[in-house]
Amino acid sequence: MEIDIGIKQSDREQIAEGLSRLLADSYTLYLKTHNFHWNVTGPMFQTLHIMFEEHYTELAEAVDVIAERIRSIGFPAPGTYKEFSELSTIKEEPGVPSATDMIKRSVEGHEAVVRTARSLFPVVESASDEATADLLTQRIQLHEKTAWMLRSLLE
Repeated sequence: MEIDIGIKQSDREQIAEGLSRLLADSYTLYLKTHNFHWNVTGPMFQTLHIMFEEHYTELAEAVDVIAERIRSIGFPAPGTYKEFSELSTIKEEPGVPSATDMIKRSVEGHEAVVRTARSLFPVVESASDEATADLLTQRIQLHEKTAWMLRSLLE
């Protein structure tokens, strides 16, 4: 059945492509954060271990919301490591960084997600896709706040 939600097929396709990049960035950050949770050591272990768990739990819920939005506008959501690695601006973390470097890499990851989400606004706004705009706004707010809180740990 054709989709008739008031957004042109070509706009929905562009939005789905952008959301796929957001999904890939979010999933890659989820994986990186889970890795940090498992492998953090040092004097801030307890604090960081719990914080990373909170972050990856939130990201696990977010990837579902993003993927479901892609499906809602009529496109398949990417779902393999191969697709995510091709679409993501966030690269996997080799080895086990120090706790301080984990925090820095986390800040970089959250800021990358913000940039990816923000890059979608021109097409979303021109297509009057309020639902996607709302999703993007929520993701941007959360990731900007998380990056700020992480940066505060480095001062």
